[in-house]
Amino acid sequence: MKKKVRVLLCEDDPNLGILLSEYLNAKNFETDLATDGAEGSKMFKKNSYDFIILDVMMPIKDGFTLAAEIRHDDKHIPILFLTAKSMKEDTLEGFKAGADDYMTKPFSMEELLVRMTAILRRSAALPDDDEVLEFTIGKYHFDYNKQRLLFNDEEHKLTTKENELLYLLCKNVNGVMERTFALKAIWGDDNYFNGRSMDVYIAKLRKHLAQDPSVEILNIHGRGFKLIASS
Repeated sequence: MKKKVRVLLCEDDPNLGILLSEYLNAKNFETDLATDGAEGSKMFKKNSYDFIILDVMMPIKDGFTLAAEIRHDDKHIPILFLTAKSMKEDTLEGFKAGADDYMTKPFSMEELLVRMTAILRRSAALPDDDEVLEFTIGKYHFDYNKQRLLFNDEEHKLTTKENELLYLLCKNVNGVMERTFALKAIWGDDNYFNGRSMDVYIAKLRKHLAQDPSVEILNIHGRGFKLIASS
């Protein structure tokens, strides 16, 4: 029998929270509901989850703060934000906090399910933890499993998005990593907000790789990016 996906749902509107919980449980998820960020934090530390849904505007502890705490402990667990606003700043803030996706209220239950399924499918498509995935990038050593980049004896811990982007760049080293492909593989959608988010992470990767002048991430106009490096 297939294991149920366990979901932590943090939503301060009790009516919406109960509605979402009942819907997800009816769709074969196992859902725990927290009504504020502090309660959500306690539940996350106490239990094991496969998926996190966070309302941005919550009392005691907001969704961005809780997401940052969760990302500190778990770099891979999928996080989806629910927001009552459609502001670009909130969206970008959500991605910076480690979100995999976001939805603006009001939304349909069916759309939520589609988004969750897509994120879980992408997560399952990532390499297994026991698969050895290490790359030499000029004078750098990249360990995908441990999410770290080494330069001599200096270690830099990568975020989930940095790790996945660098993995795709390494898989296409000295070739073009198509922008649309990367956005759909990592973010699930090639919309404007996700594109802006990816540009932020590409800039971060360039800084991480700046100590070796032979390593470069080039913009390929109209297509995507190219990692230039010797192996």
